[in-house]
Amino acid sequence: MVAQNTGKVRVCLWKPALSKGAQKFQVKEKGSFGLSLWEVCGRFQVQQVGILGKRCSSNIEGKNITPVSEFHLLGLSEVPELQPVLFGLFLSMHLVTVLGNLLIILAISCDSHLHTPMYFFLYSLTLADICFISTTVPNLILVIQIHSRVISCVGCLMQMSIYIIFGSMDDMLLTVMAYDRCSSSIEAQNLTPVSEFYLLGLSKDPELQPVLFGLFLCMYLLTVLGNLLIILVITCDSHLHTPMYFFLSNLSFTDICFISTTVPNLILDIQIHSRVISYVGCLVQMSIYIIFGTMDDMLLTVMAYDRFVAICHPLHYPVIMNTRVCVFLIFLSLLVSILNSQLHNLFALQFNNFKDVELSNFFCDPSHVFNLICSDTFSKNVVKYIAGIIFGFFPISGIILSYYKIISSILKIPSSDSKFKAFSTCGSHLSVVCLFYGTSISVYLSSGISQSPRSVLVASVIYTVVNPMLNPFIYSLRNRDIKCSLRRIQRRKIHLSF
Repeated sequence: MVAQNTGKVRVCLWKPALSKGAQKFQVKEKGSFGLSLWEVCGRFQVQQVGILGKRCSSNIEGKNITPVSEFHLLGLSEVPELQPVLFGLFLSMHLVTVLGNLLIILAISCDSHLHTPMYFFLYSLTLADICFISTTVPNLILVIQIHSRVISCVGCLMQMSIYIIFGSMDDMLLTVMAYDRCSSSIEAQNLTPVSEFYLLGLSKDPELQPVLFGLFLCMYLLTVLGNLLIILVITCDSHLHTPMYFFLSNLSFTDICFISTTVPNLILDIQIHSRVISYVGCLVQMSIYIIFGTMDDMLLTVMAYDRFVAICHPLHYPVIMNTRVCVFLIFLSLLVSILNSQLHNLFALQFNNFKDVELSNFFCDPSHVFNLICSDTFSKNVVKYIAGIIFGFFPISGIILSYYKIISSILKIPSSDSKFKAFSTCGSHLSVVCLFYGTSISVYLSSGISQSPRSVLVASVIYTVVNPMLNPFIYSLRNRDIKCSLRRIQRRKIHLSF
């Protein structure tokens, strides 16, 4: 280290001794007085076929870091005579691994006796092993052949990413295979191959059947017509072509699909005096029920976010909630709903033996179907908790956080009239949120705490029938824009009639 004084600036020049073969380069920067700074960087090495880049930077003030465009891998040997031996050895090992795993894949694919969960996971494991070894060994063989140990920075990051993916895939598949072996060793307790289920009727009293038929038919028609009216009003009135009412029209459509999943089948069962549903029909009903139930959940979360942006960032609202963002949020909600449905289906389809064939509900409720599956309680609870956290806790947290921000912003408004006007824009949505989550929590608590099938049945009716029926009334009676739009449409009809 040599210190030099040049006028008012003191410059330190550091010239470390370079090892043999080190690369030398100079970087010249001009300061305000035309002075020069010199840096030296050593070579980069990667040890144990990993990625340990060693940077040698100068100790000048600021510790400048040299940008990297490539790495140098540590070869297995620098002896020229060993290169052909290493080349042939690793090439043979790679070919044996690939061909051996391909043989297992071919055997499992061709033999129908091996079409079981155990060999399906083995099939996936062999495929992951082929990809895993192909991440590193072909590059190693190429390095030996062309006598080059250089890999670009982008290539290094890609190799690292693929290595981690298939390494983790191997790890997870071994865990899944261990679970598969554990499940197969559970003793069979009254296992029944199922082709159909028996639903719990609302009542066995013959005199009540016409009353129940008329009641649920009226509730269903009222729900469908009410939600169709909301959709029609929003479509026809250009004043309602805003993100808030775009989401509301999708919520109304989802409510129609949600109630149509269960109530028509219930009405048909009352009419023909049958409580039987096929195994395939039950799984289809369960899947559609989960899709539109989750879609309701996600749309309420999206609408809470819309209200948060409108109240807390009113000037940026048209920019943030543009048409593209609104459509993207709808498709994202649909994607999450389908993902939740498939998660339940993948678990349910692993089993075709059930403890019983009678479901304690008037439709194929996923929780009741899972309770009949012959599997250990731990695995069923894992699926329930994962689905509950991802598709329940996160949306609820988003709604709570949005309304916390909304209330905080409203309280900062000095005028009481402005506070009321701001809060009235989200009053209808807040009422629907309380109704939706209140009934869903009651269904969850009644199924988990109460042992009476009737109490569970009542809670399910409120959640699946009453909730979608009340949504149009809440948005038409408590929403000023909807009421004004209905008046405009009515006046237009009167004017056209004259």
